[in-house]
Amino acid sequence: MMMEGVVILEFRIDRRSGVPAFQQIVQQTKQALRLGVLVPGDRLPTAKEVSEVSAVNPNTTLKAYRELEREGLVEPRPGQGTFVTRTLARPESGADSPLHGELVTWMARAREAGLEREDVAALVASALEKQYGGTTNGTGNSGE
Repeated sequence: MMMEGVVILEFRIDRRSGVPAFQQIVQQTKQALRLGVLVPGDRLPTAKEVSEVSAVNPNTTLKAYRELEREGLVEPRPGQGTFVTRTLARPESGADSPLHGELVTWMARAREAGLEREDVAALVASALEKQYGGTTNGTGNSGE
């Protein structure tokens, strides 16, 4: 029998972003899946736990988890919680990849040059648009 891990995942809800809280939870969960922070078998925090930490209505979290379930990323287990069923991680996108190291180095240079977080976000968004084209759906990714 496989032991499920319990990952301490704290959602950061930005109420000024214009993005609904449930979408932010979906987006942050997908980011954790892409970075390998969450792996199959890990249990997501309960709606009550998310509510206590992030001050969001438990129904908001449940709506996000239903969306993740619809996409085949998690599954609810009655009486046990919601568990990750598949990953989005790729070896070249992990926190220990060379690309990640290059990005961290670039970010450090940008900060040393006096750029603020918003300046860096604008540069990254511009580069994403140039390299990948298309429009985003407001969640920071195109269609996911």
